[in-house]
Amino acid sequence: MSDSWKKLQQKLEHCLCPAGNGVFTVNTAKERKEVLHNALYGENSDIESQWKQILSTLPESNSKAVMLGIASDCGGGILRGANWGPLFLRNTLLKNHSELSHFDMGDVRVIPHLLHDKYLNDPTISNCRKALYQDEQSEYPISPLSITENVLHDFYAEFPEKGIFGIGGDHSNSYPLTKAYLQAKKKQGKRAAIIHFDAHTDLLVERLGIDLCFGSWCTHILDDLHDNSHLVQIGIRSSGKPKSHWEGTFGVKQHWAHEVREQGAEAVLETILAHLKEQNIDELYVSFDIDAIDDEFASATGTPEPDGLFPEEALLIIKELATVYPVTGADMMEIAPFTDSSGRGVSASEKTLEVGGEISALLIEEMSK
Repeated sequence: MSDSWKKLQQKLEHCLCPAGNGVFTVNTAKERKEVLHNALYGENSDIESQWKQILSTLPESNSKAVMLGIASDCGGGILRGANWGPLFLRNTLLKNHSELSHFDMGDVRVIPHLLHDKYLNDPTISNCRKALYQDEQSEYPISPLSITENVLHDFYAEFPEKGIFGIGGDHSNSYPLTKAYLQAKKKQGKRAAIIHFDAHTDLLVERLGIDLCFGSWCTHILDDLHDNSHLVQIGIRSSGKPKSHWEGTFGVKQHWAHEVREQGAEAVLETILAHLKEQNIDELYVSFDIDAIDDEFASATGTPEPDGLFPEEALLIIKELATVYPVTGADMMEIAPFTDSSGRGVSASEKTLEVGGEISALLIEEMSK
């Protein structure tokens, strides 16, 4: 066992927790947690020990796809509830896609009031380190975005051939996921593109004075790309500014939902493939906000939007992209199972989870190849 793995293992055991435990609670969703824990760790009262034992086998695992839950919606700002996404989506995958092969690393430990350590003063950091790690002098970060990025820099250094499938959480969680990924790929000499499915551009510089949140995370990973045009956004439709503003200001590539509807998914796909080929792209990371999908199919989310992509359109684009480029990282964000503004109730939540599960299963399957 290498010294670097021993150090990373110790960090993971401190900064992460068993899958499903990212939301700190006693009774809420208790039955759903038990279902997940029994499936992953067996009917054992000492879940923590079982999880650590499984975690210790990561270096021997042949799985290229490694799952990580980030149960934080502190970076959201409309309807909350995406912190339950990791638990509910995992259970959906176990139920509907039990054939999937991946390694579940667990959840980031989340203090629900925190976003990133840079927003905190020293007394708060010290107090929260005492709460999380029982050590005020601990070297580990305490906020979900900070923990995720810190952990993943070491993860990619230790396991360059593995990729993270992140489950959120609001879309701010894609900031550390993609930042660590892009920086690792640059060190490997790879040109990676971010394929971003969303109803919104997430290209604000800041929102209400906060620079890292669900509406601005894309802006703050642009410097980690080889070129801004390597951020390709699909499904955009809710924006106060036209496509020309976003492409002209930031240099990204966008394919709005109405273009997919008018031109057809195949035509849009061909345009994307031609651009990626011209840019000599080697690998892809797919970041998927469930609100890219039309709210008829995905309304259990913080900002459901009409006139979006149909599930089969998104699946087709991902499948065809994956026939040309390896998908080596991905995430599914903004599924909020208890939150549904459509008024359709439980069935809407289940429908959103089914759609999110199908897309997630495809991404994990492609990452595993």
